[in-house]
Amino acid sequence: QVQLVESGGGLVRAGGSLKLSCEVSGRTFTGRAMGWFRQAPGKEREFVSAISWRGDTTYYADSVKGRFTISRDNAKNTVYLQMNSLKPEDTAVYYCAAAANAAFVKNGGIDYWGQGTQVTVSS
Repeated sequence: QVQLVESGGGLVRAGGSLKLSCEVSGRTFTGRAMGWFRQAPGKEREFVSAISWRGDTTYYADSVKGRFTISRDNAKNTVYLQMNSLKPEDTAVYYCAAAANAAFVKNGGIDYWGQGTQVTVSS
């Protein structure tokens, strides 16, 4: 059974930091690009960041460039999203995603989704 399990969400003040983790079960992780999306109340799910299997290609949404950093540890089947300088508009449910390559992640061609973790940034 494929599982993507996010953790690390929570409540933080504006300007603070959080680090999200997504642990992936089994062979699903091997060779796959990973990424993060988010969905705020009343809005559509949007792309945040993607990383290739080797970690040599990354993509970011313009809204998070310079503040968020995606990384992965293939030995631990885990992808991370370090979020710094958080803003109230970053408040959303953050979803981990897996796809064939980083470009697929960026364009929404997702094979597997996590269940989401809530990030709330207070002003």
